[in-house]
Amino acid sequence: MSRNPAEIARVLDKAKAAGVPVRVHFPGMTFESQIFLVDPANARVVFAWSAREAANQALLSRPRCTFHCEMAGWHIEFVAAAPRAVKFHGRKLIECRFPEILASNARREHERTEASPTLALRVVADAGGIMPFEARIVDIAPGGVGFLVYADGITLEPGTVLRGCRIQLPGAKGSSATADLEVRYSRPVTLANGRRLMRSGCRFLKPSPQLVEFCNRATRRTK
Repeated sequence: MSRNPAEIARVLDKAKAAGVPVRVHFPGMTFESQIFLVDPANARVVFAWSAREAANQALLSRPRCTFHCEMAGWHIEFVAAAPRAVKFHGRKLIECRFPEILASNARREHERTEASPTLALRVVADAGGIMPFEARIVDIAPGGVGFLVYADGITLEPGTVLRGCRIQLPGAKGSSATADLEVRYSRPVTLANGRRLMRSGCRFLKPSPQLVEFCNRATRRTK
């Protein structure tokens, strides 16, 4: 994860040169375009106008959006604010402020354990924050978790900290553990029944001792 403008510009320039699609996911639709201009000197990044007009309007109606792209085996996310329609030599474009943060994700630092259906680990994310929501654990490791958000309208930007998350553990009824989680990346997934969810990878900031012990036991069982 980087907040360095020079590093962010370097990655975005690579994405522009590669011509990779850049996407913003909205409920029921996706804005898809390409980077037209990376301009840190003037604190802006410019995107081509999407072929889907409704997606352009959805983007322009938001104060800030999380953009996603895939490049050379890396999933890249960056947050850009204040989108507005502009014209360059008669061409319609969308200009945003230069991103303040960029996250990239390739391989996992820790071996993860897939949560089986019998475990059915549930989490109340941001239980200690201002907007709690329910999610389900997909995989878990000593370093963090991946979970599915049950509403694709929930936006979790990279760097977001979910405070006091309560994770339901198997075993005694009502057994749970707490942790602060920092969002590293988010991406949409589609289930076999066509339902769209968001999957976010997070790292533990303040896991409780019982949660650390559970993760260690779960990892040992798979070796």
